[in-house]
Amino acid sequence: MNMKKTGILRAMKLCYDYEKMSPEKQRETREKRLRELVAYARENSPYYRNLYKDLPASFEISDLPPVNKRDLMEHWDEWISDRNLKLQDVEAFMADKNNIGRKLNGKYLVFTTSGSTGNPLVCICDPTANNIMGGIGAMRSYARREDLMAFVRRGGKSIGVFADEGFYLGNTSIRSRLLSMPWKKKQLAVSSALYPVEKIVEQLNEFQPAMLGGYPSNLELLINEAEEGRLHISPVIIMTGGEYLSDTLRQRLADTFHCYVQTSYSCTEGGTVACECTNRHFHVNEDWLMVEAVDKDGNPVPDGVQSDKILLTNLYNYTQPFIRYEVTDRVIMHHEPCGCGKTSCWLELEGRTDDVTVFIENGKEIRIAPLAMYAVLKEIHGIRRFQVLAYPENRLELRMEEAEGSDRSAVFEEARQCLLDYLSSQGIQHAEISLSGQMPQQDAGSGKFKHIINMQKE
Repeated sequence: MNMKKTGILRAMKLCYDYEKMSPEKQRETREKRLRELVAYARENSPYYRNLYKDLPASFEISDLPPVNKRDLMEHWDEWISDRNLKLQDVEAFMADKNNIGRKLNGKYLVFTTSGSTGNPLVCICDPTANNIMGGIGAMRSYARREDLMAFVRRGGKSIGVFADEGFYLGNTSIRSRLLSMPWKKKQLAVSSALYPVEKIVEQLNEFQPAMLGGYPSNLELLINEAEEGRLHISPVIIMTGGEYLSDTLRQRLADTFHCYVQTSYSCTEGGTVACECTNRHFHVNEDWLMVEAVDKDGNPVPDGVQSDKILLTNLYNYTQPFIRYEVTDRVIMHHEPCGCGKTSCWLELEGRTDDVTVFIENGKEIRIAPLAMYAVLKEIHGIRRFQVLAYPENRLELRMEEAEGSDRSAVFEEARQCLLDYLSSQGIQHAEISLSGQMPQQDAGSGKFKHIINMQKE
């Protein structure tokens, strides 16, 4: 299969055809795609050529050395198979926010990760990679066919509440579609997670979406707006992503908006890794993505046992190959049959759990979603890593690791002012922000990195 020439319709057909194959034919398809990807990476990526120099002609996936984000970012120019691409040029492209959703060199979409381990990754997707992601979304997004049909009957109007100031997967994908198909502006929209909730409500009331999407923590803020009679929408489906969706919040959203609520397991490096079924199992899109559940040393863990991380192999991104790429998400892998009828392996997830923060201004409670504060600090180039601790009485403590060569005091002052300006835009005029003597740190128990930690509840 020539991965360089896969359009959206062919991508959809490939997804459809795979599900009709026998288990043996499916296994052969995955194996063929893996070997074609590895061969291409060895030939076109100096990084993989060196990494695989001792790889035998006949190999198992376990023979391929794992890779990680820090090492790949340090060797970005050698990693990319398009030898004309340089990280310096990509970063210059990203410096202009008007380029969000536009194509670098007229060809590549640019994404950055949200950095759940504290260090963002710069990703490049060629047209085929984008079409495969689109094909998966078109064919497998809906857990229930009746929700898809209801969405179509309502005119296919969808809006996502995302952090729209960065090159994130959801925001960039929607903006790319709007730029290429401007006539879809009445069907497709983005509302900024950074807006005051009143403005988000205003946009939603005006747009009247059939589908509402966004981060769970942002959608949670809308429940009170609906209960208080300010938000008047009736979506037929709510799709969340980017954060962990708890059973409690799922039920509250369903009860408030009287519709089905579902989520998915996605990451920038692989797009939609797994789609949720009606049993709330995350079925891996294993025709395009290989997921290995491993312990902290990279050894496989049995089905039913929680992993320390996963190794992800993206079988469709040839420009920027992710082959046994370390992702710090804990999963429980299952290969036993699922009651929904799907035959692919499925996962249980331990989700990302940044906290909603509560501020008090003139006796009024103002809730700020974690992705909002994250998005503000993410754009300060002098910060390499950060973590915000929120205390009572509107006090914030910033743990910060500055970029090499940066003045720590100057970077903190810039971060403090940006946060104060953002909080002011949300109606919070009185807040105190201090610089911590500690560096950002992972949770000692879970190993997860949380950018926003609510100390108000402890």
